[in-house]
Amino acid sequence: MEKKLVIVESPAKAKTIGKFLGNNYTVKASVGHVRDLPKSKLGINIDNNFEPDYITIRGKGDVIKELKKETKKAKQVLLATDPDREGEAISWHLSKLLNLDEESCNRIEFNEITKEAIKKAVKNPRKINTDLVDAQQARRVLDRLVGYNISPLLWRKIEKGLSAGRVQSVALKLICDREREISNFVSEEYWTIDIELIEKKKKFIAKYYGLLKDDGKISKVKLKNEEETNKVLNSIDKSSLSVYKVEKNRSLKKPYPPFTTSSLQQEANKKLNFSSKKTMMVAQQLYEGINIKGEGSVGLVTYIRTDSYRISNEAHEHAKDYIVKKCGQEYYNHNEYNKKNKAEAQDAHEAIRPTSIDRSPENIKDSLSPEQYKLYSLIWRRFVASQMKDAEFDTTTITFNSNSNIFKTSGSILQFDGYKKIYNYSDGSKDVTLPNINEGDLISINEILPEKHFTNPPARYTEATLIKVMEVLGIGRPSTYAPTIITITNREYVVKEKNYLMPTEMGLLVDEMLVKYFNNIINDKFTAGLENKLDAVANGKVDWHNIINDFYGEFKVSLDRADKEIEKVEIKEEVSTEKCEQCGEFMVVKKGRFGKFLACPNYPECKTTKKLNQKDVAEETDIDCELCGAKMLKRKGRFGDFLACSNYPNCKNTKQIVQKIDAKCPRCGKDIVVKYTKKGRRFYGCSGYPDCNFISWNEPTNQVCEVCGNQMVKKNDEIVCLKCEKDNK
Repeated sequence: MEKKLVIVESPAKAKTIGKFLGNNYTVKASVGHVRDLPKSKLGINIDNNFEPDYITIRGKGDVIKELKKETKKAKQVLLATDPDREGEAISWHLSKLLNLDEESCNRIEFNEITKEAIKKAVKNPRKINTDLVDAQQARRVLDRLVGYNISPLLWRKIEKGLSAGRVQSVALKLICDREREISNFVSEEYWTIDIELIEKKKKFIAKYYGLLKDDGKISKVKLKNEEETNKVLNSIDKSSLSVYKVEKNRSLKKPYPPFTTSSLQQEANKKLNFSSKKTMMVAQQLYEGINIKGEGSVGLVTYIRTDSYRISNEAHEHAKDYIVKKCGQEYYNHNEYNKKNKAEAQDAHEAIRPTSIDRSPENIKDSLSPEQYKLYSLIWRRFVASQMKDAEFDTTTITFNSNSNIFKTSGSILQFDGYKKIYNYSDGSKDVTLPNINEGDLISINEILPEKHFTNPPARYTEATLIKVMEVLGIGRPSTYAPTIITITNREYVVKEKNYLMPTEMGLLVDEMLVKYFNNIINDKFTAGLENKLDAVANGKVDWHNIINDFYGEFKVSLDRADKEIEKVEIKEEVSTEKCEQCGEFMVVKKGRFGKFLACPNYPECKTTKKLNQKDVAEETDIDCELCGAKMLKRKGRFGDFLACSNYPNCKNTKQIVQKIDAKCPRCGKDIVVKYTKKGRRFYGCSGYPDCNFISWNEPTNQVCEVCGNQMVKKNDEIVCLKCEKDNK
């Protein structure tokens, strides 16, 4: 009997779907794309309305041969690629290669890989949506025009191997702009006054807020210097504060919506310390299918590339049943979430959720790897919690008055955990209880704590915060966030230091050049506007050729101007501490098709090359050695970066490089630097030592605790207040 052929993208998905469909179906994988633009040339006929010249991808010959063979035997071919624009385009390319009738209904799609979803999909095939295909073609052509025209320009003017892309260059610009903002930041002095009060042996902190005016209104005041601070200190009572007002309220904290691609990457980065690449890799495994004990292979989550918060009625009902059964009726709440200010949200898919709420993380933990369990647990808990009631807190705010100087303190106690019963990841909030006091009471002062601070520059982006900004600005789409970050880090335009994204010198150079000559396209407004135009193509409202034509005219003018005006940039080569065995020169770091290697600087007279070890790398500086006058080299060592004389071994002079962090000393306001003990243990100390002997074994941050005003630190990948932690113990 003739079978129906189902073609999916990945072998893992084929394996899972094959078990659901049974013997009447053959399921094969295309292993991703089968046709694309050629790598060796532009592949776009500019004179013929920008028509793309697609070719079969090298290495796909055997796959295509097998698909053609199975197509001839099959009574029907069903194309089951991913339910998005790229998946639609892959189905279209497959139909071209396999000579399928484009007017026939041979396209199926599903949002989750479960038996019910697959069975339903094969019964409801449709035609290929050419509008979605055209939107994907337009994106591909735009990206090719930008990349294959600007990248060679960078090769000629800066260095071979560089690249530029329509979305990646805007992401790089965001990171570089933030770095320049940090460099240009001027710190300003400000002061705080904390008063430690004591009532019935319980100590708590009240913070200076402002002034009580004659009309009874309170105005907030920021103390800018020591003089203003002393004026307040001289005018307040030193023994007690009078309770001016006690306000008690019930506050609510709403549950988070279920995950979109963006919010999943952000939360996995913050809660699990997963990179966006790792998050999407593990999520893809959960979507395509995991072999669960007693069930076989099954997809655990719905489609993972979405910017919609929508949940199906069926999923709502399953969530309700689970919550009522496990937690009680009082915990359930039917919540709907809308994507605010996002008319472009691609609502074809639901939010990311578990395919079956009954597969709790604990029940299937033995079938998952540690990474799969962590991410699945995050997705499962987020979805269940999204259908639960708000967490409720009793909050108390106490206002104190001392000669019209106002101080405030606040506390909160969790009264009903609501969604937090399920989504129990730490958000930094803790119960803070205050003594039972009334208006007019006098509360004894235990200690008055004035302190000088300095404003801090904005923090560098993490992957999570960069993705959040890209989403808000409309740069890219759910499927592009992770690849964009991967590209700019692989190109060494950006490096990651302690989870923060920092531009390299090359990244800053490339960004400066692109912004100067291509500012009309390397900016967030243009990129976001282009995404909206691609959405219009997908909705059948605009011809994709018109978008390309409007873009290319202005782009070509900028390209010609840049090629004419930009002069060749001389890049200093990295100098290693390894000497050439043939001629004795310090070898330099070169880039090849297989990565970096060491080569003699006297090439072509000397063609010696060696494998690169990172310890051999040294960067040339303009600093002269204090002992012999030779140039110093920047090297990496056990205790961080240091300077070493290039005249080694004749001169063994070295000097440690001070590494600053983005935080100021809480005592004197000077920079905090990284230091090491004799045994190599890292700690953080004030750069003003020995005048200021502040040290911390945990990395200080720019954040201040809302409860006690103490500087917060990083501890076990979480930002915590050590003072509150100690007091609670």
